Amino acid sequence: MSGSETTTELRFEPPGPGGWALDPVHFPRPVTRYWAETHPEAFKRGTSDFARYYGMLIDGLQMAYVNGFAYNKIGPAPDEEIPQRFQRAEEVFQGKLWREQLRDWDETIKPSSIAAHRAIQAVDPDGLSDEELVTYLTRCRDHHAAMISQHMRFTAAAMIPTGDFLAHVGDWTELQPAELLGLLRGSAPVSAGGSAELERLTTTIGQDSAALELLQSDDDPGRVLAALRSLGGDTGPAVSGYLDLVGYRPLDGFDISEPSALEFPDVLLRAIRVAVSGRDLDASGVEGRTADVRSKVPEQHRSEFDELLGEARLTYRLRDERGVYSDIWASGLMRRAVLGGGRRLASKGRIRDAAHLVDAGLDEMCSLLTDSAGPSADELAARLEYRAAHSAKDAPPFLGSPPPPPPDPSGLPPTVARLMRATEIALGSVFGSSEAQHEENLLRGLAASPGVYEGPARRVSGPSEFGRIVQGDVLVTGATTEAFNILLPLLGAIVTDSGGLLSHSAIVAREYGIPGVVGTREATERIADGTRVRVDGDAGEVAVLA
Repeated sequence: MSGSETTTELRFEPPGPGGWALDPVHFPRPVTRYWAETHPEAFKRGTSDFARYYGMLIDGLQMAYVNGFAYNKIGPAPDEEIPQRFQRAEEVFQGKLWREQLRDWDETIKPSSIAAHRAIQAVDPDGLSDEELVTYLTRCRDHHAAMISQHMRFTAAAMIPTGDFLAHVGDWTELQPAELLGLLRGSAPVSAGGSAELERLTTTIGQDSAALELLQSDDDPGRVLAALRSLGGDTGPAVSGYLDLVGYRPLDGFDISEPSALEFPDVLLRAIRVAVSGRDLDASGVEGRTADVRSKVPEQHRSEFDELLGEARLTYRLRDERGVYSDIWASGLMRRAVLGGGRRLASKGRIRDAAHLVDAGLDEMCSLLTDSAGPSADELAARLEYRAAHSAKDAPPFLGSPPPPPPDPSGLPPTVARLMRATEIALGSVFGSSEAQHEENLLRGLAASPGVYEGPARRVSGPSEFGRIVQGDVLVTGATTEAFNILLPLLGAIVTDSGGLLSHSAIVAREYGIPGVVGTREATERIADGTRVRVDGDAGEVAVLA
C-alpha cells in the first residue's frame, strides 16, 4: 500500500463472515506487517483457552487487520461443547477458579517468563552473523507469539471478579462503576510503575550523594544513565537492574513499531528523577470510601460485598501484569533484534534507515538479511509513511453484518448468566467510551480517576512524541497501554479519546492517583497542544481554559 494513499481511497472489506468491530483502544494506529502476521493466531489461541477454562459460551475472540487497522469479533462456542461449558461455569464461582490461575501465574508463569525474556535479552544482536541473526529473529518471533497467547490466557482471571463485583454492588447500591472501581486503588502496584527493582533504585540513589549529583546533571541523558550504571556499591547494580527490567519495554502499545524506554533516555531519566524525589501514592483514603460504599449495601449482602471486593482486589493486578511480563517485554525484544538487522542493512544501503525494517514481515526481514529477496527501501519507507499518516479515526467502526444478540440470560442456568454478565460488564468497561455531548470549551468523557488538575495539554499521537512531555503536563492522547506506566511520574492528569473505566489509561490514572478522564472521543481533535486545561476526574469533564 502506498504511503501517499488517502483515507478515501482505502477499501474496507470485512475480513470474513459476521460482524467485526474496530479496536481503537489497544490499536489507535495502523500496525506493522509483522504484527498483522503474528498477532491473530496467537491472540485467538489465548482467548479460546480462557473461554474454555471458564465455561464461557464463546469460542474466544478472532482478530484481523484491514489496511493495518485492528478488527475483532466474538464467535460462539461449538454446539457440542455447550453441556461441558455449562458444567464448567458452575465450578467457576464455587471454586473461585481465578485463584488457580493467579497461583499458577505467581509461582510458575511469571517467573519462567521473566527468565525467558532475560535469556533472549542476554544475546547481543550486533554480535551475530547474518545467518545467526535470522535464527535469532525467528526465536524472538516464536517467543513473542507465545507471550501474546499467554497474555490473553489470563484475561478472564483479571476481569471476571471485577465484573462480578461491579454487577452485584451496582445492583445493591445503584452507584456508578467509576465510584466502585475507586475501591480497587492500591491493588495493582505494577499499574503505577511499581516493582522491586524500582524500589531498590530509589532507595539506593537516595542514599548516594554521587548518584544524586549525576541524576541532576545537564549532561547527555544517555551518558548520565551509563554513568549511574557504572557507580560502585549498591547503586550501579540497582540502576542496571531497573533498566534491564524496563529498558526494552515499548513505552506505549504492543507492536514492534513502538520505541522502547531506552530509545528515549531523556524521558526515562526525568521519570527516574521524579520517582527518586518521591510522590505520594498513599491509597489509605480507599478505606474510608470502602466503608461508605459498604454502608449503602443492604445488611444481608454485606458479607457478600466483602467477599466480592476481596476477590476483585486479589486479581486486579493481573489486568496489567499479564501484559507487562508477557508480550510487552517480548515485543520490545523483537524490536531490539529487528533494529539490529536494520542497522546492518542500512549500512549496506539496502534500506534508508534502520527503523524501516520494523515495517517488514518476518520472512521479508530474513530475506533481506540473506540477500535472497525482500521489499525495496522505497516500499518499506512507504509503509512507514502510511502508518504515520493514519489513525483509527480513519477506519469505520464496524465491518460486515451486525453481530447477533447475546443469548437471553433468562433462559440460561443462573451461574452461566452470572458469568456472562460479569464478562460483559468488564469488557464494556474496557472499550466503552462516553456518549455525552460536548460544549464549545468543555469536553465530557468518563470519570476514570478522581481529582481536579490544571495544566498545559501535551497532545501526543504516539510514542515518538513522548520526549515532549515535561513534568506536570496533561497527557492528551488516543489511548495508552500498560507499558505507559513508566512515564506516569511526569504527568499531572490523563485525557484520552478512547477507552472505558477499565481501560489501561483509567487503571494507571487511578493507581497513580492523578485525575483521569477517558473516552472523550474528540480530545485530540479539540484540544490544541500547549493549551491550558482543567481536568475534573470526578465529573468526567475537561475544560479548555486558554
